[in-house]
Amino acid sequence: MSVTMSTPESAGAGGSTAVRPFPMAISQDAIDDVYRRLAATRWPSKELVADRSQGVQLATLQALARYWARDYDFRKLEARLNALPQFKTEIDGVGVHFIHVKSRHENALPLIITHGWPGSVVELLEVVGPLTDPTAHGGSADDAFDLVLPSVPGYGFSSQPTQIGWDAGRVAHAWPELMNRLGYSRYVAQGGDVGAAVTDAMARLAPKGLVGIHTNLLVTGLGGGSHPSSTEEERAAADALSAFRATGFGYFLEQATRPQTIGYALLDSPVALAAWMLDHDTDSYYKISHAFVDGEPAGNLTRDHILDNIALYWLTATGASAARSYWESGRAQALGAAGGQAPPRVSIPVGFTQFPGEIFRAPRSWVEQAYPTVTYFNKADKGGHFAAWEEPELFSQEVRAAFKSLH
Repeated sequence: MSVTMSTPESAGAGGSTAVRPFPMAISQDAIDDVYRRLAATRWPSKELVADRSQGVQLATLQALARYWARDYDFRKLEARLNALPQFKTEIDGVGVHFIHVKSRHENALPLIITHGWPGSVVELLEVVGPLTDPTAHGGSADDAFDLVLPSVPGYGFSSQPTQIGWDAGRVAHAWPELMNRLGYSRYVAQGGDVGAAVTDAMARLAPKGLVGIHTNLLVTGLGGGSHPSSTEEERAAADALSAFRATGFGYFLEQATRPQTIGYALLDSPVALAAWMLDHDTDSYYKISHAFVDGEPAGNLTRDHILDNIALYWLTATGASAARSYWESGRAQALGAAGGQAPPRVSIPVGFTQFPGEIFRAPRSWVEQAYPTVTYFNKADKGGHFAAWEEPELFSQEVRAAFKSLH
């Protein structure tokens, strides 16, 4: 294994429900293997256009590979993660990895945040301080959260499911069990990307103890359907969605229909994995490209942080299993449509933040159509699809504001 833990999963009292510490350890052999594979990369010829319309640009990926081979430090990733309390526990037959940071402030509100694809818990590391220790980051003690950051099954250090069925809805059943296991009887949830789908499903499941949610991607908009289109803002959102489906949908379609096929490349070549993960959305791609080609990061999207995330996928060999989560979601949606059942309505308070660089800027009318119980809506002045990663302080301010009435 590329990454090991010092305590066997089967160890400890309490059977499968035991919560065990999880220290990360990267073998030197795994690091050396990355360097060998990077050096052996066979590069395609340069794209024939001046933009990303043919995919990830050669100059961007070669700059990334050079930095990965010469300047990136795997041990810093190991230290970043091991500086936080990490654990594993078994839920519904799958080992779930999570970070659990308790606030030093009394009466902190428990909050579970779910990452997305091509993200991981790495994209959430910089919000730990602002959310658990707000007084050190411009907030007040009343804004404090106890933070739970789980890895979705098939991602990172969580186990890879061995049977089909782990769609967002099943994860939404697992997270309340995790929160209950940690002793939380009242909590809130947040998510973007795949994490937004999980958080949406949790709200519709309405487990006992969940009192509110916040998302920064409107999954009901991304999934299609009919939306208001009378205002300029609404039409702009619809146009952005149409453009995404026409020219930026390649990774989505492949993972939703043939995740195993792309999985072979993702586990065999670190450069292929990096290219696949960078080719997500236009705003994020150009910001990441700028960081590697010009050495100028956008917010927290630094070269090291980007490679921390890619390295985590590589070391845990989860490129294919993470891609399968899209196949699972597609299958679940098809089964739901075939059954003719509308999803349950959301009855708990909902907060939503619109970030300007998102795939589409969801208007408030679209958010209220999906969630009649909207209690917070705001338009941030910067940030994109990976809002927590790119702008952790701003993201944390939004989370505090969204859940302020629930503290």
